[in-house]
Amino acid sequence: MIYYKTPEDIEHIRESCLLVSKTLAHVASILRPGITGLAIDKAAEEFILDHGAKPGFKGYRGFPGTLCISPNEGVVHGIPKDIEFKEDDVLSIDCGSYMNGYYGDSAFTFAMAGVDDEVMELLVTTNESLYKGIEQAKVGNRIGDISHAIQQYTEDKGYAVVRELVGHGIGKNLHEPPEVPNFGRRGRGQKIKEGLVIAIEPMINLGTKAVKQSDDGWTIITKDLKPSAHFEHTIAVTGDGADILSNHDLIVEVIKNNPEIRKISLKK
Repeated sequence: MIYYKTPEDIEHIRESCLLVSKTLAHVASILRPGITGLAIDKAAEEFILDHGAKPGFKGYRGFPGTLCISPNEGVVHGIPKDIEFKEDDVLSIDCGSYMNGYYGDSAFTFAMAGVDDEVMELLVTTNESLYKGIEQAKVGNRIGDISHAIQQYTEDKGYAVVRELVGHGIGKNLHEPPEVPNFGRRGRGQKIKEGLVIAIEPMINLGTKAVKQSDDGWTIITKDLKPSAHFEHTIAVTGDGADILSNHDLIVEVIKNNPEIRKISLKK
């Protein structure tokens, strides 16, 4: 059952999503080679708690961290580890918060300063595909229209779309119906109505679409061990189209002042 949100619900979700975005921006301010996943996870948890909220992921189905940190071939669900990041690492960082009874969710893929142009293009394309999907999140369309827009844009550029993991509804629960795949056919799936709130999150691979679970029991990685990228926004469907509740601009502004992270042009 899909739970359509009232304007009041949406404002509460926006509040949680903006805290997630600010948390990811805080992470961007301290991210550098030599820092560990555990260190930035601790900083993120403290930041969320200091703002009167709780981490949305910690303890969810037993997950041990505040952040999902998935380096390089990691697609999603990476456990924060006591391993130092390197200057050529790509880091997909997903964050959730819970405040005033509602969840927020967003993800951003960071490229350290030594990442090469081929991988940067994957990041740029994945981000662009997110906005292609968001453009289709409007009353009268169907979920498949979002899915198809993401798949077509990324596959036309030679990348592969992960099949096993999808976006989702969000609100009083972190994961609610409907599922929002990053692949599909136009005109298929649930009809989109006003008040729908969903997390759209393309997960796009440089090589094969095939993935597997790593030995830690959580992290999903590419089978060919080539890099993956992941960007996510939570959006609400209104009569005027999609209202993006999270804010990646906050992250980009911080990246501009951190020479350890490669700048990325986030076309919308």
